[in-house]
Amino acid sequence: MTARIALPAACPCDPSRRYADCCGRLHAGAALADTAETLMRSRYSAYALGDLEYLRASWLPDTCPSELDFEPGVRWLGLDVKRHRRDGEDAATVEFVARYRVGGGSAARLHELSRFVRVEGRWLYVDGEFPQG
Repeated sequence: MTARIALPAACPCDPSRRYADCCGRLHAGAALADTAETLMRSRYSAYALGDLEYLRASWLPDTCPSELDFEPGVRWLGLDVKRHRRDGEDAATVEFVARYRVGGGSAARLHELSRFVRVEGRWLYVDGEFPQG
């Protein structure tokens, strides 16, 4: 199992929610994400908590990189979901901005349009693009 930091009381994807009631249940395998947005939020939380195993399991195998690791010194600061759009029965796009800091540097933003597909009832991350601006 991948080493993790201590599990938080508040969920990294939404500090107003308890981790155990939000992404924690997905990370523990007790539930499946009911929407692509829920999966995207759980993936953000997995990055914040260092859960490489969950990231791999929630990634479409055809597009998951063979080498996957965390950048040292990154601390995730917050998530803002801009929109969630269904692109059919089993496809969706989620646009989000995640804030992070590397070491003692200034905060930075990751703006992504993520694509998801549902395979056998399970939402999976496909890939993402980074819009300009």
